[in-house]
Amino acid sequence: MAAIKEESDYDSSRSSLTAPDSRRSWISDIGSSSSVSVCSFGGGDTPASSCCYKPHKANQAEWEAIRRVRAAAGGRVGLEHFRLVRRLGSGDLGNVYLCQLREPWSTGCLYAMKVVDKEALAFRKKLRRAEVERDILRTLDHPFLPTLYADFEASHYACLVMEFCPGGDLHVARQRQPGRRFSISSTRFYVAETVLALEYLHMMGVVYRDLKPENVLVRGDGHIMLSDFDLSLKCDVVAKLLRQSKPPPAPPAASSSSHVPSCVPPTIQPVLSCLFNGMNKCHAKEGRRANDGDGDETEQETETEPEVVVEPVAARSKSFVGTHEYLAPEVISGQGHGSAVDWWTLGVFMYEMVYGQTPFKGESNEKTLVNIIKQPVSFPRIAAAAAASGREWDELQRAQDLMSQLLVKNPKKRLGSSMGSAEVKKHPFFKGVNWALVRSVRPPEVPPKPRPAPAPAPKKVMMMSKKERQEPYNYRPDERFEYF
Repeated sequence: MAAIKEESDYDSSRSSLTAPDSRRSWISDIGSSSSVSVCSFGGGDTPASSCCYKPHKANQAEWEAIRRVRAAAGGRVGLEHFRLVRRLGSGDLGNVYLCQLREPWSTGCLYAMKVVDKEALAFRKKLRRAEVERDILRTLDHPFLPTLYADFEASHYACLVMEFCPGGDLHVARQRQPGRRFSISSTRFYVAETVLALEYLHMMGVVYRDLKPENVLVRGDGHIMLSDFDLSLKCDVVAKLLRQSKPPPAPPAASSSSHVPSCVPPTIQPVLSCLFNGMNKCHAKEGRRANDGDGDETEQETETEPEVVVEPVAARSKSFVGTHEYLAPEVISGQGHGSAVDWWTLGVFMYEMVYGQTPFKGESNEKTLVNIIKQPVSFPRIAAAAAASGREWDELQRAQDLMSQLLVKNPKKRLGSSMGSAEVKKHPFFKGVNWALVRSVRPPEVPPKPRPAPAPAPKKVMMMSKKERQEPYNYRPDERFEYF
């Protein structure tokens, strides 16, 4: 079990967007400082350029533009290379701005820059959260997770340059839907992509802990992207090989314990685990050929189908972090939680997508927490009445069954707690989903392409003639001066 440092931060808001605690204007401070660095704001020695290779973004125009700037600037990217367009929003740790590169050939490349005040975060004892978020973003390379193009420091501010999602978030998108809720087919699409994103995070040893529609952004192509990793838990994860044995018809009493599934650490890389199935089948055929004359031996032969499980089930934290309506029961009790909290929040996330509300919301935050601990999950009849056809009714029933298994209060009995995404993806709700080609499916909605902000027009310089320059200046008492 990895040793996890206890955290004391607590986000009790419905949304994580709050004003940062800063008493100074970051634009004026950066403008008065010429010190720009690419060092980590925790004092580390890992430069941003060390994580500049992202295979999934190799052909992206925004990534190529950053590479050109980095090559021309000697391997570094700083604030002087960007032009701020407008503010997109504010979070608990800082502000997010829409920005562009100053080079004229990159006018179509838009970025989102997150700016945090290190001094303010250090005063609030939240600097470590910002450092963890930066470290996580540096390692991510997935179609449904953000790409960190560059990170650098300017004065006492730390800047993270990431992807810009013009489609907003799913909370805003839900408000535009009929009845302010998504259809079952749209919900399946967004939940499937979210499952793949959580699967990747868990494989990287990251427990997200802040899944909600406000943190699921919509890219320009309509696919989703998770955001805000300041509440994430970073831990160690070890791949395990689950050997599931098929019991024979009449097992002897002495060997009954050998048919219980066991977790065995793999001795080879997980990516080669597909070879186990072929090897086991070959061994099984050899055993049958060797025992052709003995029917009893062939009858008691079993075949195993190993499956690699990469899930940080050993991760434990007693931090009380998250949003009230999405907190898992084990987080509220304070007895320690792990990766199972992400599957609980997936159930709440899915519930809100289908019904337009969270399942345990009360009149106050305290009542909400009580409902999460004691109240069983129930489903409104509104969506049931809207499902006119038999097919829609069957899909709704499967969706409710998945949500019921995700919203199990005991984390050990919750779907996904032991085998992670492998259990969730096998649920009948995802029948027909080709997990390998999800990113090729047309999304329910594709946002319109944003128009890049025009470059500022050059200021016209007023030229004086030689005669005007030589004439003395005539001061008039009624002349007014404006100071800037």
